[in-house]
Amino acid sequence: MKRTSNILIAAALTGGSFLAACSTDHRKPGKHYVPDMVDSRAYEFYNKTVANMKPVEGTVKRGELLPYTLKAEDTAQANFVKNPLTLSATDLEEGKRLYNIYCGICHGTKLDGNGPLYKGGDGPYAAAPASFIAGKVAGYSEGRIFHVATYGYNVMGSYASQLDREQRWKVVAYIKSVQTGGTVPSAVAPAGDSTQAANAAPAADTAATK
Repeated sequence: MKRTSNILIAAALTGGSFLAACSTDHRKPGKHYVPDMVDSRAYEFYNKTVANMKPVEGTVKRGELLPYTLKAEDTAQANFVKNPLTLSATDLEEGKRLYNIYCGICHGTKLDGNGPLYKGGDGPYAAAPASFIAGKVAGYSEGRIFHVATYGYNVMGSYASQLDREQRWKVVAYIKSVQTGGTVPSAVAPAGDSTQAANAAPAADTAATK
């Protein structure tokens, strides 16, 4: 009887130890000497730290055009900047759509400077906007038009926040196509074949810095 009691006591102690071992949380990791290498630091997306973060210097977002390096006062150099895009007919249609949204209100859908805000002097805006088909602005190069859209000119503000670089170039291409009777001076790819010219952007940047 005593032997049986000893066996039961031993079994109880062994089972208790086994259960205690099973209850130990082995999922807790050891100490991390460099915790940031294991757990990334969480940021609130809309805080000032993240909102003010800029890309690493010298880098360009994938698929993005090279940065436009000219300053607002560099209007003479802007005259020599070329459109870095190889555009399709579809891209010209997109340029027309964007023009009508952002430019037509002042410069008119016919590019004659007689948009709804002017209406031949009867609109709410008293000063006549520039015409793209007559006068001084009609002789602007594609680079100069892009420059004006980027920085603004006289009472016209910058549209760089509304239109990215590619969109501004599409608008410029549409304007030049209207000025030249429906064609663009630079090569236009067939519809559906819209690509960024591989060497055009660096060339434009080089021309701009001379």
